[in-house]
Amino acid sequence: MAVLHLNSDWRNVSGIIAAARALPPGVPLIVMIHGYRFCPFSPTHDPHRHILALDPTLPGPRLRSWPAALGMRGEDGALGIAFGWPARGGLGRVYHRAGVIGRDLGQWIGALAEAAGRPVQVIGHSLGGRVALQAMAGAPAGSVGRIILLAAAELRPAAEAAMDSPAGRGAEVINVTSRENDLFDFAMELVVSRGRHAALGFGLSQPRPNWLDLQIDAPEPRAALAGLGFDIGAETARACHWSPYLRAGLFDFYRVALGQPWALPLRLLRAHLPERQAPRWSRLLQLPGRPAAPHGAQG
Repeated sequence: MAVLHLNSDWRNVSGIIAAARALPPGVPLIVMIHGYRFCPFSPTHDPHRHILALDPTLPGPRLRSWPAALGMRGEDGALGIAFGWPARGGLGRVYHRAGVIGRDLGQWIGALAEAAGRPVQVIGHSLGGRVALQAMAGAPAGSVGRIILLAAAELRPAAEAAMDSPAGRGAEVINVTSRENDLFDFAMELVVSRGRHAALGFGLSQPRPNWLDLQIDAPEPRAALAGLGFDIGAETARACHWSPYLRAGLFDFYRVALGQPWALPLRLLRAHLPERQAPRWSRLLQLPGRPAAPHGAQG
């Protein structure tokens, strides 16, 4: 349908609220949040010219248009809100900043949901996943529908607190993980919590009915998604932080999961997906020519 830009200086909020108020019934409203090292206030790092653009103009590696892949170009597509925030600097400082900005975004999401008359859907990568979870923690009850986290750079205690919030208790979260991201999870655990807390590469400490982990680099989940009509790429790397949005076919799944969540209820996905994930380092330590370790105890 359209993509509107919003940054953490909140200059265009009134125009976006007006667009939400005019949204036809049944049209989904999706907030997209970039991760580390982007900054909308820097022309050479602007996400609105890169992954959050319908037609990207900023060259660079790891380029895929999220709005185009989510079907926002056509008249019948979703209304997309591309949210930009300053995600450059030291990891610890940016992690803290993401929490503050996320809480502010949560109040705005409440106003947006009220204007649109429907819950807001959210997708975020890396530290954008932390922004998304903290936005949910600060949002009013019922304002958030479903969140898709892509290799989220967040720690378990903060995520669990967000799930216990008024909005979190009514929302659904699909946590997209990969053993390709183990090094990044481990580095964040060391830098942000000095190793005291686990990242979300293996989900929460206890199962929750409104939280689902989806490991995309293992054959069993790929086969399960294929059985539901979503063929995703089998290519893997020993270490990659961006595979949740670069891997072929995944955005077909995200588009339906966010735009038509009733077609992919969590109970259906949970019934098809394996209960456990492959252990940490199983991708990094995999011998050439050997399959990855089978699903076993979580790390």
